[in-house]
Amino acid sequence: MLSHGSSRPDAGPFGPGAGLAAHYAAVRGLSEALAAPLSGEDQCVQSMPDASPAKWHLAHTTWFFERMILSKLPDYRPFDARFDMLFNSYYLGLGTPFTRARRGLLTRPDAAEVLAYRRHVDDAMQAMFDDDRTGERSGGAVVLGLHHEQQHQELMLTDIKHAFSCNPLLPAYAPAPLAAVRSAPRLEWIAHPGGQVGIGHAGAGLAFETFAFDNESPRHTVTLRPFRLASRLVTCGEYRAFIEDGGYARPELWLSDGWALAQAERWCAPLYWLDDAQIFTLNGARAIDPAEPVTHVSFFEAAAYAAWAGKRLPTEFEWEAASSDARLTQLFGEAWQWTRSSYDPYPGFRPFDGEAVEYNGKFMVGQLVLRGSSVATPPGHARATYRNFFPPAARWQFSGIRLAEDQ
Repeated sequence: MLSHGSSRPDAGPFGPGAGLAAHYAAVRGLSEALAAPLSGEDQCVQSMPDASPAKWHLAHTTWFFERMILSKLPDYRPFDARFDMLFNSYYLGLGTPFTRARRGLLTRPDAAEVLAYRRHVDDAMQAMFDDDRTGERSGGAVVLGLHHEQQHQELMLTDIKHAFSCNPLLPAYAPAPLAAVRSAPRLEWIAHPGGQVGIGHAGAGLAFETFAFDNESPRHTVTLRPFRLASRLVTCGEYRAFIEDGGYARPELWLSDGWALAQAERWCAPLYWLDDAQIFTLNGARAIDPAEPVTHVSFFEAAAYAAWAGKRLPTEFEWEAASSDARLTQLFGEAWQWTRSSYDPYPGFRPFDGEAVEYNGKFMVGQLVLRGSSVATPPGHARATYRNFFPPAARWQFSGIRLAEDQ
């Protein structure tokens, strides 16, 4: 799960003929496998308002299937009707959710009851699969729910990493793997001619493998000027040179809001750098590998580094247009890559129908787009049109830097 990835998205563990029930079982099983190393105390902790307890992620993804699918079946009985308020995230059209920043106060239900809740919903879903051979009642909503759960699988890892980093013992989520000797690929500049290029997903289907979120559509044409994209991500060694050259003390490199935030919070290195030699990871503390991609930097830090290097960050359209070039490495499975694009709707954007209308569109303001995927992204979840998004100050995600320049 935490091994470094490749330049192309992973198709995941599912064969081409896998049915929806098999996809459901595999995705749901992975969530519980990710939570297995955590104690009950680990699963309840919330280290900051932007994070959520692991137990809450397990319950919320279960709530999604119960509320969006099972509740519409005439013979379904909820596990506990009170959970509807506890584990709703931000669907205001479905009620008033429990305050996000206070989820760590939900010591009850405990971890065992959350697993019982999952069993209850999984059994009901399996019964629906058995009864719904045509997929008439289950197709699109189930596929959305599975991709939604995959998003929360990544959040489970990023959130528990942040929580463990707050503990002076610096506990490891998982045993450290054998250290591999790494060397950064040679940095090259891959030219793209620009011009009229198609951007976005060509059309989502109900199959698990062809799904796309509403924010990836509709496919449309953009005009790009000729540009070059760095063949790989910025490394920790390269970022250390930025630090040693006073990068965090040079306001001319920084966007105004970023400089003010960096000064207020006394940033002097990426999140989880313990000093100039040690880094905290999900495997505990270890030496910084100068060849590995730098991660856990905000958009502000990424933009400051780009200015220091005499380059810039790519737009999300440049990133997607160039992503089919086999010379580009580390596109997927290493770090999400900040772009200079604000998270806006595509021309002709239409949100999901029904209760899922609040899924993405309501967040299209004040955020920046990241492309690619990270070491925490579950197998089969990455694709070239995927639009991740976070506010520019976010650092707790596995976010890194790919540079661009004009031709």
